[in-house]
Amino acid sequence: MAGLKLDGAGQAKLKTLEDALVILQRIHALVEQYALGVKRQTPTGAFMMNLKRQLPALGGLLKGQFGMISDQIAAVTLAITRGSSEPTRIRQMREGVAQISTSIELAQKQVLQKHTISE
Repeated sequence: MAGLKLDGAGQAKLKTLEDALVILQRIHALVEQYALGVKRQTPTGAFMMNLKRQLPALGGLLKGQFGMISDQIAAVTLAITRGSSEPTRIRQMREGVAQISTSIELAQKQVLQKHTISE
């Protein structure tokens, strides 16, 4: 993408989305560690507490500019905090992370399309 120029709003939005992807990678790692802990029957309470702390932080980061993605994050948070079996919770977390990742990637492409400056 050499020579790609964005206006100020586009640069700010891309920075926000890149920060969100970093946090989402951390959340994905927590989900997989949680799943491994459940499989090995080890204590998983710390992973759930960390997930409950990280997901709203990610939603807060995206709330101002990307409300729809933030709403997806809130829905995932609600789904995993309800009482359900461990395999169901793990499936919901994995699907939620995949949906959020896809949404962020699509938002990045839209920002590039809308905010590219042609010379």
